[in-house]
Parts: sequence; C-alpha cells; structure tokens
Amino acid sequence: MSFWRVILSIICPPLAVIDKGCGSILITFILWLCGWAPGVIAALIILNNPKR
Repeated sequence: MSFWRVILSIICPPLAVIDKGCGSILITFILWLCGWAPGVIAALIILNNPKR
C-alpha cells in the first residue's frame, strides 16, 4: 500500500480501489455514499488485503 493510495483513499475512496475490480469499487462507492468514514475504512481494508 503506497503513500499516494492512502491519500487518495482519504480524499476519494472509490478512486483508490479502481484497479481492484468492479465489486470492490461498487462496495466502496456505496459505503462512501452512506458516509465518508465507512468508505475510507473499506478502501483501506481493500488496499491492505494482500490477496488481490
């Protein structure tokens, strides 16, 4: 997880997970619409997951 990805996930979480697949983008976008904090947390979890 790079420094710029962390900054991007704080500013706009769906853009930070753009290369992780459509499902990740959709989940992060829906959580981001529900509130800023859930979107950021989801993006950081997805970025920290080594499987993808």
